[in-house]
Amino acid sequence: MPHRDAVERPALSSPKGGHTREEKLAAFGRLLDIMDDLREGCPWDMKQTFESLRHLTIEETYELGEAILEGNLEEVGKEVGDLMLHMVFYSRLGSEHGAFDACDVLHGICDKLVTRHPHIYGDVEAATEEEVKANWEKIKLKEKEGTTQRKSVLEGVPKGLPSMVKAQRIQEKVRGVGFDWDHAGQVWEKVQEELGELQEEVEKGSDRVADEFGDVFFALINYARFLDVNPDEALERTNRRFKARFEEMERRIDAAGADLGEMPLTEMDRYWDEAKRALGQAQG
Repeated sequence: MPHRDAVERPALSSPKGGHTREEKLAAFGRLLDIMDDLREGCPWDMKQTFESLRHLTIEETYELGEAILEGNLEEVGKEVGDLMLHMVFYSRLGSEHGAFDACDVLHGICDKLVTRHPHIYGDVEAATEEEVKANWEKIKLKEKEGTTQRKSVLEGVPKGLPSMVKAQRIQEKVRGVGFDWDHAGQVWEKVQEELGELQEEVEKGSDRVADEFGDVFFALINYARFLDVNPDEALERTNRRFKARFEEMERRIDAAGADLGEMPLTEMDRYWDEAKRALGQAQG
């Protein structure tokens, strides 16, 4: 295989995070050039398909989410780069199939943004975030008029989303057309109602316990939305907090020469409380 000249990094005149428009365009062009080189010369890159990249893209998305939760902006920047590479890779594959390329992709999203922001690029008034969301959903439905596509408000919710995220998206979608509670108090009452129904089914030994559990989760996710809390992020923070506390408890038990597997629960609780205090985290 002939040696390829490296795609040189252009000189930058601006500080990190404050580059000029020309520098940003040059950097994107550099990535496109490198992608072409890899696709035409690297054995691994040459073998990749839409299907083979799919799971890797999902993995990279979760890694970005983890960096965001950790508040590590340096890692966020790196993970954004990884995802951008994937988008460029998909664009290159689309070009090879004669379906689309990076230019089509970028103009496509630009056109969509202009169309769906008539309060910026048109004469529509939208003073609040909720009005913007409502307009967005109405425009999406209107775009499907005259086509064979279904016109359901919920058709844009991907089937493969994790269940919690899917519930969030469903609730946001129907809210966009006005199908929603008026205030958080009503949603909290619904949570209480669903908890009561779950308890009834548990006490009866019913085969509907799983269904009622699902209703409780759905109501809680709805309540989180009214509190402006992302339930997936909230649960992940709890997972991390529990993991840190449990590992600290294990460390303390090991330091004491004790055996966790042989320890009574009351003794574990004592170490657990010590771990929480040591980590300076709230009781819970």
